[in-house]
Amino acid sequence: MDVNYFKDILFDLMNESDALDVADIQSDDRANTFTVLMKDGTSFLLHVTKMENRTIA
Repeated sequence: MDVNYFKDILFDLMNESDALDVADIQSDDRANTFTVLMKDGTSFLLHVTKMENRTIA
């Protein structure tokens, strides 16, 4: 899976989730990050990095 495709899906999931109470999402495609502001004022920085194929134990 391409990292940009994954970021698109992740953005849609965060944006459409009623459980998260997201107020705003800012994306930086060059840095592969999302800054997520919640309705309670909390903010999160998410960094997306594609890893090499690994076996999950």
